[in-house]
Amino acid sequence: MRLAQCTTLRLFASTALAALLATGLGSCKTTGQETTGSISSPAQPRTEAEWRAEADKLEAAYRTHPEDTNNAIQYAQALRATGQRTQAAAVLEQASLQSPHDKTLLGAYGRALADVGNYNQALDVLSRAHTPEMPDWRILSAQGAVLDQLGRYEEARRYYAAALKITPDEPTVLSNLGLSYALSKDLKQAEITLRRATAQPDVGPRARQNLALVVGLQGRFDEAEAIARADLPPDEAAANVAFLRQMLAQQKGGTKKPPLSASPPAASKPALRG
Repeated sequence: MRLAQCTTLRLFASTALAALLATGLGSCKTTGQETTGSISSPAQPRTEAEWRAEADKLEAAYRTHPEDTNNAIQYAQALRATGQRTQAAAVLEQASLQSPHDKTLLGAYGRALADVGNYNQALDVLSRAHTPEMPDWRILSAQGAVLDQLGRYEEARRYYAAALKITPDEPTVLSNLGLSYALSKDLKQAEITLRRATAQPDVGPRARQNLALVVGLQGRFDEAEAIARADLPPDEAAANVAFLRQMLAQQKGGTKKPPLSASPPAASKPALRG
């Protein structure tokens, strides 16, 4: 798959799924607001204008009190929500230099590094965001997601397994684990895992859309569309599945390009999650 095609993938309202499709079906990689699974910090959904206003307010506080780690974390979160991921990482880097032992800050910094594709550095920082004596399942899951981006799938799954020992059947961890299997092209195990995730009472829409993609990648397009419709408008769900069908046909057909009508719909902004 050519780079130009990779950068246009926006399926099932998730840039994480764009990365999955690109990695699973071709040789290129994509980066987005989130990597393989749910790496990013929790946030209340807002409009872009509201996030920008929040960033402006927090920037003023950050310049006045750069030592305030809580404000730095919130400021970086607002920057990430408006697509300023490199600046967010820089803010958290400076904060971590002043508070090198703040576990919450290190967790946010590690996620921000993963956002900008600095995966090896992200692993180093995330490893310092908790301890073996007091492991944090959210950090374990984030470490697994970063390892998946590096193609270290078996190692990633050990982190997911450790997270699930702390919080069994946590849907965000199961969703990451399902995507891990999909990235290594084990679509059957990916589906089993994602169905387990979507069976949880507190599951969010991301796990269902991940399941929709994995089902679609197996050629069961009608079923994938039905799953996608749980969270997307019918026309958007249909358009996403149609584009997925075109991409799979393109892979089978070699260099054949999909028609212009198969361009993917614009994705809704992914939620910032832990």
